[in-house]
Amino acid sequence: MNGASAQPRRLVLAVDGGNSKTDVAVVADDGEVLATARSGPFLPQSAGVAAAVDVVERAVADAVRHVLPARGRPPFDHVAAYLAGADLPVEEEALAREFAARGFAADVVVRNDTFALLRAGASGPWGVAVVCGAGINAVGVSPTGEVARFPALGRISGDWGGGQVVGEDALWHAARAEDGRGPATVLVDVLRAHFGVRTVEELVLDLHFGRVPHGRLHELAPGVLAAAAGGDAAALGLVERLAGEVTTMARVCLRRLGLLEQPAEVVLGGGVLRARDALLTSLLERGFAAAAPYAEMVVADVPPIVGAALNGLDRLGAGEAARSRLRARYAEGVPA
Repeated sequence: MNGASAQPRRLVLAVDGGNSKTDVAVVADDGEVLATARSGPFLPQSAGVAAAVDVVERAVADAVRHVLPARGRPPFDHVAAYLAGADLPVEEEALAREFAARGFAADVVVRNDTFALLRAGASGPWGVAVVCGAGINAVGVSPTGEVARFPALGRISGDWGGGQVVGEDALWHAARAEDGRGPATVLVDVLRAHFGVRTVEELVLDLHFGRVPHGRLHELAPGVLAAAAGGDAAALGLVERLAGEVTTMARVCLRRLGLLEQPAEVVLGGGVLRARDALLTSLLERGFAAAAPYAEMVVADVPPIVGAALNGLDRLGAGEAARSRLRARYAEGVPA
């Protein structure tokens, strides 16, 4: 075949926008990763839609500078954007309009970032995913494309879990233990040591006056897990409740999609679940055995940007060879 007559490769812009960072990848339809980049947090709910997409613009500019310096942004055939803060369909639609208005591509799909976790960890495009990082969320997709999801707006929508909530409740137990309103707990020592304070009350006042950002409480999750493994009653109660929430969200998704009585993968992701804590893992295994015995727990071993890119390749009709090439490249490690 004459090389000059070969069809140009189609390009996917994959985006994984998170609360702490935004990853992008330019991927060809044969699965080759042409460029990657990372920029700041994607925060449409606090910064606004336009400012959030500005973060993506900066990452894309950085990525393509290394592969197409003379042409600027390449003509993407598809944008696969999987984003924190896109918790509701109306939010997904607003973000998709912003991407389209900026000329990223004529074909744009925006969905919540938990869908990227599902595609990254599952063997195919369907199943259930539960993410437990700073927050918690779950989605499910049936073999026929039906979707189960939650508003995921925090306590006002019935959510409990994630490192932030675990940290907040750990502080509640520690504050009451220190001043005598509650039973003794090693969480007092966990909080004092982590934040370098003499008393829990000192941390409470630092949070109240803004000297310590409230969002840092999610940093306590590893200490809570360690305290629970050591037998602390308050910490163990938090970890047991967290395992129950993860199991419940997955079971409800499976039930809504009619998958509860058949084999289905449940992908677990986010920093709390990726840590594979022995106690939490054992509690989850027991929970799933009782509530969803046909479910197969899978901890995602590649980052969510892979799921975004795989969904993009699916959209372009790429074959299994392309998907395998992409997965293999990220298994080797792709610097952002």
